[in-house]
Amino acid sequence: MSAAAGRPYRRAALPPFAAAVTGVGLVTAAGTGADATWRGVTEGLLPSVGRRPELDGLPCDFFYSVTDCDPGVVLGVALQRLMDRFAQLAVIAAREAVADAGLDPSVWDTGRVGVVIGSAHGGLPFYDEQHAALAGRGPRRVSPKLAPLSVVNGAASSVSLDLGVHGPSQAVSTACSSGTVAIGTAHQMLRSGACDIVIAGGAESTCTRLLIASACSLKAVSTRREDPTAACRPFDTHRDGFVVGEGAGLIVLEHPDHARARGAAVRAHVSGYGASSDAHSAVAPDPDGLGIERALRTALADAGISPAGVGHVNAHGTSTLSNDLIEATMLRRVLGEGPAVTSTKAMTGHTLGAAGGIETALTVLALQHQLVPPTVNLDAPDPHIPVDVVAKEARGASFDCAVKTSLGFGGHNAALVLTRA
Repeated sequence: MSAAAGRPYRRAALPPFAAAVTGVGLVTAAGTGADATWRGVTEGLLPSVGRRPELDGLPCDFFYSVTDCDPGVVLGVALQRLMDRFAQLAVIAAREAVADAGLDPSVWDTGRVGVVIGSAHGGLPFYDEQHAALAGRGPRRVSPKLAPLSVVNGAASSVSLDLGVHGPSQAVSTACSSGTVAIGTAHQMLRSGACDIVIAGGAESTCTRLLIASACSLKAVSTRREDPTAACRPFDTHRDGFVVGEGAGLIVLEHPDHARARGAAVRAHVSGYGASSDAHSAVAPDPDGLGIERALRTALADAGISPAGVGHVNAHGTSTLSNDLIEATMLRRVLGEGPAVTSTKAMTGHTLGAAGGIETALTVLALQHQLVPPTVNLDAPDPHIPVDVVAKEARGASFDCAVKTSLGFGGHNAALVLTRA
């Protein structure tokens, strides 16, 4: 046995690599389109949190819906029928992101364009609908489209088909960190030279009785039925869980050489990525936050950026008692008291696998506009939360580096470092 046997193998660190973000696409409860969502989030405009009839009788019977976007009108009814709703929202967001990047799909090198989209549950509503058809009317009533419409890769597949791209098309499913992991994967694809362009982020639409009933049993969602618009309140003393929402957030990332060669306008850069596993619990995060700390420190090292250089954090901030405290304590330990921290979930809902995509897109816009969105509904800040949470109103700031953190069931952690263009 060699002298090196038994030692952990450590690969030499790669030089920093900054992927250019040239396009943003958003479809959320806060607004359809990047501009509308940004306006809703920064102005603290709480969307209508509607009660849903399919949730009648549950402790939580409300949901953050996308209300001002009809996929049948945007995509056409024929195309709409080929996708579950989460994939429809992804295609709408992808079209906006590509247009925002100034890219023309008719002339790009289709083999050098990739797609990576995260989702925790995929086409769960269609799956539930078909299960009901089987139970109520028999096997002949089950749609042959169940497989392509319900699987998690439906969004990535639909975007690739819609844009006609032939590069790597992948789905990521790491629970609530899926969108962040998808963007990290895109960063790695560009760094490796596998692609020139990658469209990446997350998409989710999961308003089903089964899912919400399970979340109620887990005591993860708010039961503030008397005032649902105030139910999601990250970092607040009286937080009692999140509100599930739907949406999609996608960004266009390009190899910096490709963006430079075509004279693209760059909004920001994804400069570092880190991921880890808690290996602690199927549903609860590591109580000391060691897993997400590992992901964050890895992302900072990947970007070659000191913790002192971080000016803003878009936190996972789910509005659950333990998660908010664990994450905030970790952020203080790693980054100190300097960064302005926010959670935008009170205005979008917790969109599960789409959250990282939506919130990374918002972090890109925060860097570009030098404006930190507020954490609305923060009426009584938890005195045990040891970070500077931006409450109620957006805060103008000067910062060159921001961080996005995500945690997911099963202990899936991810962090991105974004830098100003």
